[in-house]
Amino acid sequence: MPPRELRKLEWSEINWEACQIELPAEKMKMGEPHIIPLAEQALALLRELEPLTGRGKYVFPSARGQSRPLSDNGVRTALRSLGYDNDTMTAHGFRAMARTLLDEVLGFRVDYIEHQLAHGVKDTLGRAYNRTKHLPQRAAMMQKWADYLDNLQVQAGADNVITAAFGER
Repeated sequence: MPPRELRKLEWSEINWEACQIELPAEKMKMGEPHIIPLAEQALALLRELEPLTGRGKYVFPSARGQSRPLSDNGVRTALRSLGYDNDTMTAHGFRAMARTLLDEVLGFRVDYIEHQLAHGVKDTLGRAYNRTKHLPQRAAMMQKWADYLDNLQVQAGADNVITAAFGER
């Protein structure tokens, strides 16, 4: 999910029964609705967050009030407070890191990854924005990704996955 859509994620867009986020077309840059399968770990984090922000519209509300989403600067500030400068990590950098590791380390098909990232995907005939969704495969991919991140954290003996991936700051 692009950082902008994550910041503006609404509780109403989480389909708990289907274990996915369902973003409407009007929120997406490409003008197409986007479904994001969620791993068990992501669902658990959302369940932990729900008592804190679930009475409002946004999953990640602004510190200035529940009626506004978290600002772009809020994400940057959070990363800086964890000790990461712009050369080390950005909100969009998580997408690039995931794209690389899902392909090169975990061996997932590039078209699954590109669909998950809401990128235009060409089919074998070269048509952009292929309408296939690969939802079962993407759900399995996201679970394996979450398990991989959990394993990194355990191996590093780290308090969080960011520290496990990038080291202590």
